[in-house]
Amino acid sequence: MTAAGATGAAEPAETTDARRAVAAAARRLAAEGLLVGTAGNVSVRVPGGGGGEGARVAVTATGVVLADCSPDDVTVVDATGRVVAGDLAPTSELDLHLGVLADRPDVGAVVHTHAPWSTAVACVLDELPVLHYQQLLLGGSVPVAPYATFGTPELAASVRGALSGRQAALMANHGSLAVGADLAAAVEHALLLEWLCALHHRAAALGSPRELSPEQQVAVVEAAIARKYGATRPVEPTPEEPR
Repeated sequence: MTAAGATGAAEPAETTDARRAVAAAARRLAAEGLLVGTAGNVSVRVPGGGGGEGARVAVTATGVVLADCSPDDVTVVDATGRVVAGDLAPTSELDLHLGVLADRPDVGAVVHTHAPWSTAVACVLDELPVLHYQQLLLGGSVPVAPYATFGTPELAASVRGALSGRQAALMANHGSLAVGADLAAAVEHALLLEWLCALHHRAAALGSPRELSPEQQVAVVEAAIARKYGATRPVEPTPEEPR
């Protein structure tokens, strides 16, 4: 019986939608090769819960094969980690998810993976430098959080520190974490980080990677703002030829 069922109340539509969205995101990330077996976890804020103690978070349960994740494999907790909906215990990295969401009001979703390229980079580098301008979508260079045992407060604190001002962080000898304003953005940031880590590996295999300078990075940001880079927009009308 779910926690909602135990109270005799029907599950709110917002909760149902959040559980479905988390399950779909987990399946997509598994299909892309970022989530393997039971390794990794996904969470999203449940709309309508408000902030503070009223906040609700839908998060993948521990031990779930993420490629087959269903809404029943997603648990809903409050800000203290107490289960309010679902039959399964939440991920062992719950403190990490709740801590990031508490730190960052701008973040609506969190994705943690053991994806191969980002994990490999996290075993070697102290920081992923900016080789490609798309990395600026993550906030610039991506720090590698110092190692700590999985599922511990120490790991949560380490990653939260590395994530400051960024949309992603690497976790030394462990994996990666990406965030976004919503679940779609967090998933895209996780995919982008994995692509960037693969790019770095391939570039390093050819020689010494050439990094974008701070001035080049500023120019990219200015151009992106001026051109509304990454946003769809209608075709601008062609001025009529004078007769």
